[in-house]
Amino acid sequence: MKLKILFLCTGNSCRSQMAEGYARHFGRDFLEVVSAGIEAHGINSFAIDVMKEDGVDITSQQSTQLTSEILKQTDLVITLCGDAEEKCPFLPEGVIKYHWPIEDPAKISGNNQQILTHFRLVRDKIKTLINNLVAELRMRHHN
Repeated sequence: MKLKILFLCTGNSCRSQMAEGYARHFGRDFLEVVSAGIEAHGINSFAIDVMKEDGVDITSQQSTQLTSEILKQTDLVITLCGDAEEKCPFLPEGVIKYHWPIEDPAKISGNNQQILTHFRLVRDKIKTLINNLVAELRMRHHN
């Protein structure tokens, strides 16, 4: 049986989409991964671009608004911003919650190169967190 993870942020456009992409990529053998937002803003094109640079295609993922049905089907919720952490509804019994406070790359202004640079930094931070999480969960799941 696969472990079900939900990545949650404000608009489900950048951070949670990147986290979903990496978790699917690195944990596909034992994880079922979804992401959602307090609202659904669509997937940010810079997030798609920087993930593609690292060999992970997130274009088939959906920007989804959080529902109680999604929460009922989740084992682990990871919030990626303060807004999502504060607005995350009461979790069903047994659901574990982690919080990873990651700066929203969509709030950076500048030219395309500056924005891409910031998205890459956020992507790399998320990739490290996901690699560590997958390693930890893999050990627990297989023991």
